[in-house]
Amino acid sequence: MYHMFCKIITIVALAWGCFLSAQTFTNPVLPGGYPDPSICRVGDTFYLVNSSFEYFPGIPIHKSKDLINWELIGHGLNRQEQCAESINLHNVQDNGGIYAPTLRHHNGIFYIITTTIYKDPNTNKSSATNFILTASNPEGAWSNPIVIEGAPGIDPDLFFDDDGRVWYTGNHQPNDPKFDGETEIWMQELDPKDFQLIGKRHFLWRGACDGVWAEGPHIYKKEGRYYLLIAEGGTSFNHAVMVAVSDQITGPYTANKRNPIFTSRQLSFDNWVHSTGHGDLVALEDGRWFMVLLGIRGELNRASNMGRETFIVPVEWEWDIYRDERNLWPVIAPKTGRIERINPVIFNNSSKQNNDGFKDTFSSTKLDKHWNFRRVPHQKTYSLTAKKGHLRLFTHPNIIENRAKAHFIGIKQTESDFVFETKMEFNPADNGFESGIVFIQKDNNYVSFSIKKENGARYLMLKHQDSSLNVLNKIRLDNSIKNVFFQVISKNNVLTFKYKSNGKAYKTVAKTKADLILSKGYTGAHLGIYATSNGVNSNDYSDFDYVTYKPLQQ
Repeated sequence: MYHMFCKIITIVALAWGCFLSAQTFTNPVLPGGYPDPSICRVGDTFYLVNSSFEYFPGIPIHKSKDLINWELIGHGLNRQEQCAESINLHNVQDNGGIYAPTLRHHNGIFYIITTTIYKDPNTNKSSATNFILTASNPEGAWSNPIVIEGAPGIDPDLFFDDDGRVWYTGNHQPNDPKFDGETEIWMQELDPKDFQLIGKRHFLWRGACDGVWAEGPHIYKKEGRYYLLIAEGGTSFNHAVMVAVSDQITGPYTANKRNPIFTSRQLSFDNWVHSTGHGDLVALEDGRWFMVLLGIRGELNRASNMGRETFIVPVEWEWDIYRDERNLWPVIAPKTGRIERINPVIFNNSSKQNNDGFKDTFSSTKLDKHWNFRRVPHQKTYSLTAKKGHLRLFTHPNIIENRAKAHFIGIKQTESDFVFETKMEFNPADNGFESGIVFIQKDNNYVSFSIKKENGARYLMLKHQDSSLNVLNKIRLDNSIKNVFFQVISKNNVLTFKYKSNGKAYKTVAKTKADLILSKGYTGAHLGIYATSNGVNSNDYSDFDYVTYKPLQQ
């Protein structure tokens, strides 16, 4: 009888757990390295863009019907012709490239306005180029960039006012900074025909709380008044969201006396998520409001390999009475004042779909949208037709190093625990030729797990590149082995590297700490495939049968 009772309790508990999971969703809503989110709604569909830095294709675009399940539908920059001299993603430095974009929709046209940062390798001076892309369909094709001349700073915003005027809002370093890191939000009208700056430049705000790194501005209009939302404090533990209001779009703006209106700076450094900020607001058809913003999960050493990701929180508008002043302000996460991991679904008829990861068997003649290159790739980097059902990756003299167009292609790591696997056939023609998989954070911070030919023999090599190259293990392969299966498992803060040949069981090559290439918070890690001839011209190649990536439950 007792055992029967326990069985019934277990069944009821499982059923209740399934019911609760159907009624809730988990933050982040867009896991992996998706920082600086910007959102807009068109009818019952939501669209979201993020920064992409040195990666190509650039400016990922997602869509959703329920704000919790997001589908990657394309990229704003996905053609080499879009990356001309002024939008240089060819030899861009680490952490350069595409910074925080803003996505807006007006009169049937979608607009992305964003910044590219490029540091000249000869002078070491950085320059910022602000530009606009347009499309009638968010899936593309997007236009070639329209460069906005004379627009300094980063993080531009685009606002279409009711009177037909179009406004640019950005940040810059003022001529009279009062302290290190002080920036200023400025605004100027744009000609709606050629999107060039016209009229007088207006200087709006230097922030609310010390004003360090006032950036990421967005303009909204509600109840006839203009709201200026900004990020402040830098993209780390002091990151925050501030707001000010004005009767005129060009100001003067009055800061909310309760700024910051959202931050994690008051929480423990060990809170499950920190560095929250850089938000964008969206209004639902039913009158509710939400904010998308970035944060960093503190899963390992107060950071994670995913870097900055996209989260969502509810917003309510509330009248505030203070010293006879009466203003309507957005209140972010009004019930708790912070990002919650588990949340009730936003729409009653939706449920969070499982993150089943990624699988590519290379059966298509087009590359899957989730693949990323570090910089615009060479013309002959890969082929999906040379061998049916395989991706052929050609070797190149370049290796993974600063500003190089290495023959690497990867997908974003989305969870701390995962299994990544691929099957490769590679019979290198000459010494030094190498191919395999790479787990990468930056040009000088990655792990390669590959086959390399040395002195006429093939070796399986596991190497870690950071400030110097460290060979973790080296195993000679039998000449009879044609296909090698690579596997990386991250679990319980341990990375395990394994391999096998056809018909054999997996063998462990090495185990390391999971923070081997830990992100310091700026961009997320990628896992992918790689081929190089290490400085020698060649026509060699490797063939990959499939790639799978499976996040593990934590």
